[in-house]
Amino acid sequence: MKDKATYLLIHPDDSVCVALRDLPVGEEILINSKKITLKTDVSFGHKIAIKKISITENILKFGYPIGSAKSDIEEGEWVHTHNVQTNLGEKLDYQYNQRSSEEVKVLASDCTFKGYVRNNGEVGIRNEIWIINTVGCINKTAELLAKMGTETHKDRDIDGVFHFPHPFGCSQLGDDLVNTQKILANLVNHPNAAGILVLGLGCENNYVDLFKQSIGEYESERVKFLEVQKADDELEEGLTLISELVDYAEGFKRQPVPVSKLKVGLKCGGSDGFSGITGNPLVGAFSDLLVERGGTTIMTEVPEMFGAETILMYRATNEDVFLKTVDLVNDFKEYFIRHDQVIYENPSPGNKAGGITTLEEKSLGCVQKGGFSEVVDVLPYGERVTKTGLNLVEGPGNDLVSVTALAASGAHIVLFTTGRGTPFGGPVPTVKISTNTALFEKKKNWIDYNAGQLIEGTDMDSLKHDFFEYIVKLASGDTRTKNEQYGFKEIAIFKDGVIL
Repeated sequence: MKDKATYLLIHPDDSVCVALRDLPVGEEILINSKKITLKTDVSFGHKIAIKKISITENILKFGYPIGSAKSDIEEGEWVHTHNVQTNLGEKLDYQYNQRSSEEVKVLASDCTFKGYVRNNGEVGIRNEIWIINTVGCINKTAELLAKMGTETHKDRDIDGVFHFPHPFGCSQLGDDLVNTQKILANLVNHPNAAGILVLGLGCENNYVDLFKQSIGEYESERVKFLEVQKADDELEEGLTLISELVDYAEGFKRQPVPVSKLKVGLKCGGSDGFSGITGNPLVGAFSDLLVERGGTTIMTEVPEMFGAETILMYRATNEDVFLKTVDLVNDFKEYFIRHDQVIYENPSPGNKAGGITTLEEKSLGCVQKGGFSEVVDVLPYGERVTKTGLNLVEGPGNDLVSVTALAASGAHIVLFTTGRGTPFGGPVPTVKISTNTALFEKKKNWIDYNAGQLIEGTDMDSLKHDFFEYIVKLASGDTRTKNEQYGFKEIAIFKDGVIL
């Protein structure tokens, strides 16, 4: 072995290790006192067989099977899609077992952050004005109003005026229209927004009076409405309403709030071979710390639970939550089947290029974002979290749709691990966490935190507490994510039906 940073063996039972740099054919590595000579080139983040693996034999990583060999694999060979196949099938039957894992106990904590306490008792971490348009036809009107409002009120005590374009709200039927209304209504009710301007056109399916029913009770000072077809000058009237909202928003000041009030979404996108080794375990360790202090974390991306779903199911707080988790997984499989799609088509080309071979491997890394806490609740798409602890929310793996779902469920912040990189940000602060240092150093305008330190000598205990402190500072407004700094704030809404 030429240096200590050549490979990583994650679990003593594993039949593969992970390359920590590009390794050429012929290089020797020393594992368990045994010299292994590489029979092929192996790229950074990819897997090396550390023993002979016979055809159909399970390949172990993280101590779990990530698939089986399609052909005999010799010791020292590159292990990837050319010689590995998934073991996953269609829908499965699951049996409830009483939780055997240790329950994470809520500890007394005096940890606080500086937040905005709203009149209804909810807490926000930003004091923003949001323009929520009921229909995509007026995206540009909302965009122009946000730009004009930001410029007009740049010296006021708010964090900006923002809009979130989307293509829906009209020509939708059934569940699609309901989903659009749920997501937009939950954004209206999000405490990061001190004030909301609901902008309607006037002839859309999701017209303002109907949309009000989805919003529920609201403060007239906090939520204003404008139908642009009825306005003589929608820009002038819109700016007047925004000014009223800014006046209202300035009445809120940051004050110490228990960290138990914090709700954080957990998301991974563009995985590589280190996502399940650095980024996702770090987020899982953070999740456990927050839950221990009475806070809330939220996971989605149901297709990226396939193959590792039992890890979450057997951490259900009771049988009802277990059955909800089973339905969450099987209902999403039904969605694939209904559209004649292969359930286990994942991982994506980018994932494969980064070293992820099968959906089992991706999922085993993905579920680590939930740490070891029990699962306290499972929610349908578009619903808001009501229980503290680790929650699961229905949603796809798509970055934009899932981050939007997390924000709509109540997340103040979304933690977004990535081994490939993306500039994307949701409507709430979206913390991009690189799984490797090379990405962190290359994409300074995208990445907020480097979990790659975990394979460079930093121990998990130190890093998880450093990261927790970073999130507290972020929630307090002492720092901003890159998506906030550069104005990358977008939403996307799940669609599964007919557009007229």
